[in-house]
Amino acid sequence: MSLKSTPQTLPTDPAVRENLFNPEIRAAIDRHIAKYPPEWKQSAVMPALTLVQEWNGGWLTIELMNEVAAYLEMPPIAVYEVASFYGMYDLKPTGRHKVCVCNSISCLLNGSEALIEHVKKRYQVAPGETTADGKFTFKEVECLGACRHAPVVLIDKTYGENLTPEALDRWIEELD
Repeated sequence: MSLKSTPQTLPTDPAVRENLFNPEIRAAIDRHIAKYPPEWKQSAVMPALTLVQEWNGGWLTIELMNEVAAYLEMPPIAVYEVASFYGMYDLKPTGRHKVCVCNSISCLLNGSEALIEHVKKRYQVAPGETTADGKFTFKEVECLGACRHAPVVLIDKTYGENLTPEALDRWIEELD
């Protein structure tokens, strides 16, 4: 899904709108909002997007981003900017798992380029794509914040450090 598409309007039927965010999601977002002064509730945009993305099966729609914007009382474009800038957000459906290889300078100097090329060739998937069997979406990300143990890979919510192509293969093969 491209952010260049015209933003959808939110449903006016309260029952439909309530389905976009269930009470548990709203309560979790409210806990993040409470960490900031009332006039800065927009500061909760990243945790709100993360919660909504997880609730939606791993990706964000324009409609959901619009709902986050409305809930946080901020312009939808500001939410789109956050969702399209940070690598942890996905704007189209993903595989059952996410395999994210860091491409920051520390990781590049320690072998992440070889990991990226290996995944592309072995699994026939380019960054931003999902394997034909839907097992995983492959992402090349800017930084995973673990430079000391480069190269770093994040699969779902688990870090792998000092990885070789062979070690990464073993890890991927263990995925469902």
